[in-house]
Amino acid sequence: MKVHFDKKSDALYFRLDDSVITESEEVKPGVILDYNKKNQVVGVEILNVKKRVSKASLNEMKFEIA
Repeated sequence: MKVHFDKKSDALYFRLDDSVITESEEVKPGVILDYNKKNQVVGVEILNVKKRVSKASLNEMKFEIA
């Protein structure tokens, strides 16, 4: 899994695997899901991140495994 935050475009992207993206769908305003040919979600993009989280949260990312 890969996570990328682009400060310039203010977008956060989670890529779950490297399969080819065949379709994308905006499921809520500013939340886009990418699908592969098996109709599995392989990517999640969140736009306007600075409006959704505090500035302090943008400077730190935590990864938790339960």
